[in-house]
Amino acid sequence: MCEENENKQEKDCEEENSSFETGSITVERGGHFIHCLTIIGQIEGHYILPSQNKTTKYEHVIPQLVAIEESKEIEGLLIILNTVGGDVEAGLAIAELLSTMTTPTASLVLGGGHSIGVPLAVSCERSFIVPSATMTVHPVRMNGTVLGVPQTLSYFEKMQDRIIKFIENNSKISAEEFRNLMMKTGELIMDVGCVLDGEAAVECGLIDELGGLSNALSFLSERIGNNNASHNN
Repeated sequence: MCEENENKQEKDCEEENSSFETGSITVERGGHFIHCLTIIGQIEGHYILPSQNKTTKYEHVIPQLVAIEESKEIEGLLIILNTVGGDVEAGLAIAELLSTMTTPTASLVLGGGHSIGVPLAVSCERSFIVPSATMTVHPVRMNGTVLGVPQTLSYFEKMQDRIIKFIENNSKISAEEFRNLMMKTGELIMDVGCVLDGEAAVECGLIDELGGLSNALSFLSERIGNNNASHNN
């Protein structure tokens, strides 16, 4: 009996450490297992960010998504977002994976969805945003040395086109309307773009619905139930 208790404590400790390291946890709701994955701070890509930065490492997230898609126990995935942007390539890669999953998915924006956080928010089947959260939309930017040549501007434009096309395909906003939001002036100091609060993000079709945690979990439970019913038939 003591040995069983020790093994259980070790397992609980491992799960707690795993949750701390990866920002994820699996919960049971109505007999269904739903995995919750948090994407916070900056999306870290090919370059390691300073230790004082809150980051989400894409090499941690991508294997988790593969494991969730192949899992026989996990029936739904909730993505909780509070991000300030980060590596565009890494963020778009995660968003593309999420958009192609057969596991029911929902995203919930808390605090903010900045820059590459926008594709991540719309990549799930259903996107939610709390009223106090914001979505920051602006053109692609790059840190470090930038060559002032036509090829650089062409690269930026192609990157923006990829992001805009993804957002158009995974939300209700048109490419033209999103590009207008991206190039808007007068809202951001020394930058172009805009900040949308929760209600405005839903009104323009960028996010599906105003709501919180209970709304997102209810959506996933309903989707899981419908899937199980169709399989039984």
